[in-house]
Amino acid sequence: MKTNKLIKDLKNSLSSANVLDTLEERYAYAQDASNLRDIKNNIPDVVVFVENTEQVQQVVRIANKYKVPIICRGAGTNVVGACVTEHGGIILNFSKMNKIFEINKENMTARVEPGVVLGDFQREVEKLGLFYPPDPSNLAVSTIGGSIAQASGGAKSFKYGTTKDYVIDLKVVTASGEVLQTGANTIKNATGYNLNTLFVGSEGTLGIVVEATLKLIPKPESKKVLMAYFDTVKEAVSAVNAIIEQRIFPTTIDFMDKNAIQTVEKFYPANLLTEKEAALVIEIDGFECSMKYQEDIIVNILKNCGASAIQASHNDKEYNKIWTARRSSMGACAKLKPNVTTDDVIVPRENLEALVLGIRKICEKYNLDVCMVGHVGDGSVHPQIPIDYSDEDEYKRYKFAKNEIYDLTASLGGILSGEHGVGMLKRSHINKVVSNVAIDYMRQIKKTFDPNNILNPYKIF
Repeated sequence: MKTNKLIKDLKNSLSSANVLDTLEERYAYAQDASNLRDIKNNIPDVVVFVENTEQVQQVVRIANKYKVPIICRGAGTNVVGACVTEHGGIILNFSKMNKIFEINKENMTARVEPGVVLGDFQREVEKLGLFYPPDPSNLAVSTIGGSIAQASGGAKSFKYGTTKDYVIDLKVVTASGEVLQTGANTIKNATGYNLNTLFVGSEGTLGIVVEATLKLIPKPESKKVLMAYFDTVKEAVSAVNAIIEQRIFPTTIDFMDKNAIQTVEKFYPANLLTEKEAALVIEIDGFECSMKYQEDIIVNILKNCGASAIQASHNDKEYNKIWTARRSSMGACAKLKPNVTTDDVIVPRENLEALVLGIRKICEKYNLDVCMVGHVGDGSVHPQIPIDYSDEDEYKRYKFAKNEIYDLTASLGGILSGEHGVGMLKRSHINKVVSNVAIDYMRQIKKTFDPNNILNPYKIF
């Protein structure tokens, strides 16, 4: 009865065409890219497409009236179950709030709505000679709002930082329906608490972002990508540290293990050397006159560290071919079994070799396949494990392996997410790396911003 009244109020307040309430329509939103095993309890009560800030405020007021949750959703590319319901409620879809209001060349800033697709935004910015570096692998479909919610990063975060480093102001609808401005349209701001950093990475649990002002930087004049192959993981990791020690700062230092190389080459033939144990994908950028200098130094370091083969891009086609191969790892892994999971663990770079070899050992112990990729320049590894959810024994082994991977990460001084977030899938493990004192303060912050617990409840902790 309450659900019927909720839906009636939503349809009266918004266009009926923007309110989806049939089972078939709602079922499509019970899953996201986290590839959950059981979704029968994740079906929302209703899905609402909002078109402006005022409509978001109306939905929040209605949700408070009926004490039902609101879960914000962009493209659904989240991999930790952060944008699915667990207790019914409203899925708030932002695909119709996709305007780029302004790209200001003088200020080097942009003002956008949360539904703007990240890859589209980057292309528009680059037309003006500017650059927005955060580049998660799903940037072709993922949205600005989602990247803010999860504090996403990507391959270029090694040199340029992650989403949190580019958000200078947010317009947020609070749990009470008010509009909160968190910053200013200035590059520096030391006026009071930095509320931007509180909302970036909060996974929609503290407020609903309806507009973002983002910092831009000049677009590099030139770029190039190298792919270096090694016969051991140790040599590949040593090369990462050796490059950094020589004061060369590549845009990206990414990693692929043998399983990932072989799986990607079958899925997307790119002339990868499949017999090699590991590969580094290294991008450099800057002024054209600096490119050969950077490349020569890096190639020399790679050879001294045992690189047995080095490929390099000489044009945009070759550049895109290498990056498409690297970004195809998840899709390629999905071809191996009916289901695939990915993770996001990060350790201090000095412990990177122990993490990679330790994950491999754990997966061997539980007889699981694993393809490992990651942004090793900052110590991040993404173990991608193909499994069959219908195989009860394999699923149990997978759960045991996950737990041990998190224990290993914690023992190496790492954390459980560098860019994917916590959501529902990692919340039971957060206390492995975050103290009870810190979690208690997080709960107090949540209660302050959301006293009725309607904003993506029970995510993170």
